Amino acid sequence: MKRLTLCMSLCTLMLGIYANAQTSLIKLPMEQLPSKLIVSKKTIEERTASFENYSTLSSILKSTHLDKVLAYDGEFTVFAPSNTAFKKLPKLTADKLLDPKNSKVLRDVLSYHIIAGNFSASSILRAMCRGNGVARFTTILGEKITATMNGIDIVLTDNAGNKATIVRADSTQSNGVIHEIDAVFLPIRIY
Repeated sequence: MKRLTLCMSLCTLMLGIYANAQTSLIKLPMEQLPSKLIVSKKTIEERTASFENYSTLSSILKSTHLDKVLAYDGEFTVFAPSNTAFKKLPKLTADKLLDPKNSKVLRDVLSYHIIAGNFSASSILRAMCRGNGVARFTTILGEKITATMNGIDIVLTDNAGNKATIVRADSTQSNGVIHEIDAVFLPIRIY
């Protein structure tokens, strides 16, 4: 009898919680909602163009016509170097990359930052778990990026050994996701 009473009490409690949860509204300002709950109506290209921290990336995407790729409906993951990441490049390297004669090299460098498919930070972490702490992803350039952990940070390494850390993850857009990184991959020789 005690078991039946306990079971009925739990059912009544759960029903009450469920009924109350269905009628109660939680009102939070947009900036307090977790980013995973907010899916932008903008494409990756539109977001990079509208976000000041990606102004360098946006102008380079336009000059290499990769902005058109990131405006498509297909799903992409972009490891987006911030303006600060571009400023970390040595002046000679930046000048060489931005030289109009080197537009193909610049396009290849940026293509190394894009993966076909939508990979959230949790998807990357799950892939690392399945790979014993290492996950490899193929860029639209056909090259590999390796993801590992350093403490609580996801660290990406290109085929030349250059490393970048994801500093802001999961900016979900209508056609994929943007992860801000703190460095620019330079997987090819530009000199």
